[in-house]
Amino acid sequence: MPRFSVIVPAFNVQAYLHACLESVLSQSFEDLELIAVDDCSPDGSGAVIDEVASRDRRVVPVHLPENTGLGPARNAGLARATGDYVLFLDGDDTLVPGSLQAVADRLKETGSPDVLVYDHARTYWSGEVVPNEFRRHLTEAGPAPFTLDDRPELLRVLMVVWNKAYRRDFLERRGFSFPPGFYEDAPWTYPVLMTAESIATLDRVCVHYRQRRTGSILRTTSRRHFDIFDQYERLFAFLDARPELARWRPLLFRRMADHFTSVFTARGRLPKGTRAEFFRRARAHYRRYRTPGATPKFTTRLRHGLVRLGAHRAFRAITAARALKSRTAQRTGTALRGLHAALLQVHYRVQLRLPLRADRAVFGAYWNRGYACSPAALEERVRELAPHIRTAWICAPEHAHTVPPGPRRLRPGSAAYWTALARSKYLVSNVNLDRRLVKRPGQVLVQTQHGTPLKHMGLDLRHRPAARGSLDFAELLRAIDKWDYLVSPNRHATLVFERVYPAAYRTLEYGYPRNDVFHRATAQDVAALRTALGIPEGHTAVLYAPTHRDYLTPQPRLLDLERVALALGPRFVILARSHPTHGDRLALPEHPRVIDVSAHPSVEELCLASDALVTDYSSLMFDYAALDRPIVVHTEDWEAYDAARGTYFDVRAFPPGAVARSEDELIDIFATGHWRGSRSAQLRAAFRARFCPYDDGRAAERVVRQVFLGEDPATLPSVVPLEDRCPAPAPGGQDTAVVAQRAGHEEGYRSAPVL
Repeated sequence: MPRFSVIVPAFNVQAYLHACLESVLSQSFEDLELIAVDDCSPDGSGAVIDEVASRDRRVVPVHLPENTGLGPARNAGLARATGDYVLFLDGDDTLVPGSLQAVADRLKETGSPDVLVYDHARTYWSGEVVPNEFRRHLTEAGPAPFTLDDRPELLRVLMVVWNKAYRRDFLERRGFSFPPGFYEDAPWTYPVLMTAESIATLDRVCVHYRQRRTGSILRTTSRRHFDIFDQYERLFAFLDARPELARWRPLLFRRMADHFTSVFTARGRLPKGTRAEFFRRARAHYRRYRTPGATPKFTTRLRHGLVRLGAHRAFRAITAARALKSRTAQRTGTALRGLHAALLQVHYRVQLRLPLRADRAVFGAYWNRGYACSPAALEERVRELAPHIRTAWICAPEHAHTVPPGPRRLRPGSAAYWTALARSKYLVSNVNLDRRLVKRPGQVLVQTQHGTPLKHMGLDLRHRPAARGSLDFAELLRAIDKWDYLVSPNRHATLVFERVYPAAYRTLEYGYPRNDVFHRATAQDVAALRTALGIPEGHTAVLYAPTHRDYLTPQPRLLDLERVALALGPRFVILARSHPTHGDRLALPEHPRVIDVSAHPSVEELCLASDALVTDYSSLMFDYAALDRPIVVHTEDWEAYDAARGTYFDVRAFPPGAVARSEDELIDIFATGHWRGSRSAQLRAAFRARFCPYDDGRAAERVVRQVFLGEDPATLPSVVPLEDRCPAPAPGGQDTAVVAQRAGHEEGYRSAPVL
């Protein structure tokens, strides 16, 4: 007997069915049976089921002789289920990786309840992922399991069958089955929740609910939408036969009326000429099942009142009036925002005529996402070495907490923001500033970039249409013409930058300021960071930081992190970080040794806290090499990445450490110790010598002294030889000789602790 029976009905979903079935079969939790029901589909869905069943014995194919509809197809699967728990999944949806393990764990924690309700997210054909707006009701806080009386707000969660796991003997004992017709979920989900003796919740997205552009039931124009009346007749007949459930009648009556009005107002569902008939049927049901006790807000009461009166023309008129009001408000808001923006530009033009302030500097990074990268390192050094200069930091309000005390915070687009851009002498960023910026005579713009280039950049993207996206090359050239200085970490970067960003700026090949912290942090700093991240003492922390594929949406899942964590063993922890310039998060399993650090504001701190780095083509490998800690490069899709984005050299031929060409090779590299072996150390030393020649902890000081203090380049601090540098100690410790050597080189460039 398997733990789970996953039932997947299929009708005209051949384009999505394979992904659906594979999302179940690829789960890390394998104790399951997958019952795939071909509802006499006219397309190739049945063939897809047979093909998958031929190579996985856990698949139970069911072919119905005639089309029965979604409900009866689910019943056919339910009749063959043998698992402890039953889950339903529509043929065009998918299970999120790690979901079944999370469901199994939660069922065990809550004492095997009758029903477990879990979260979902809507995924659109455009690639957009939208969270469930009622996910707050799925919190795991409080006693569990419980009954619906304890948490009636669960009825506000989307009433569908596929966001729950059902104890099979509970379904059999109660005799639950699906009716035919559209909207078959209503007479199933409400009775299940009302009669369940124990319910639990799982606050985790387990299902990706596909929003198809065409072809879904909710986008079908058909009289079958009238089936909704039969479904609610079944639901109230169920209540009438069970007087002990009468307390739920007012709430279900209100949900029925809401459901009727939503179908009535939805575009494209009801055929032309049937709306009056639909409203008459809704009125009849409203009067028949009306139950006192529901007290909705005024607008809802108004809609319900119009349904009770059968006033469908008035209902449509009010709906149209509300839509007009919304459009008017939107247009008014757009006009006001346009006026506000125009007034701000007038303000900016006035400020441009006022004198520059030689004691002001404005900093920003990563399109205003917070205090980070080389601009942050430079800002800190300016306050230390040039205290007469007042600094300001541009950041969106949601990232204001990342800015330390000292710099003034500037909200993008505000009057203070435009004043600062107009009148500050120094402007520093790792991306291009606002395109409306007017570079004044006397202003100094410092561009730091944010990584040593492995992938093609700038003008080289002209020949990479899959990667350049909406990049405006004319606008790019106008932006780089404003640069006065470009900070470069090494000769490779200098040669690339000066070619792909051709302008009259001066290159400061001084190292990356953001890497200074690697030489200033102490063992105590590293220990504190690990404690804050929840890394258990004595564990090896592996930072996994893949780069962004700008030619793919959504981002590919190249590693099964749960499998990797299990293979590495109980003494390893994985710190998983998605690329900072992309909204997508890694598809992370619910595993105690996989920690999502995507929201952590400082990647430099994550580097310091880790023992090793696993990446693919991210520029983070060049920075991490300055720490002189092990690096493993995962190159499973190198050919595709190189063809689409373009690269400046083959990282497999000159890597910073061991190279894994597959997930299995990656696991083997750690299992054999090759990740920190002598050959890996030799590769890292050569890589470090080439790409970290100036990363000695004083890069920011060299930039500040030349640009902000006007010192002669010949008098700037000399670069510490590579063999004499002492980066922050690895979490595993170090010998006394290294400690003594490190102490001798700390004087002169150590600042306050990193924390």
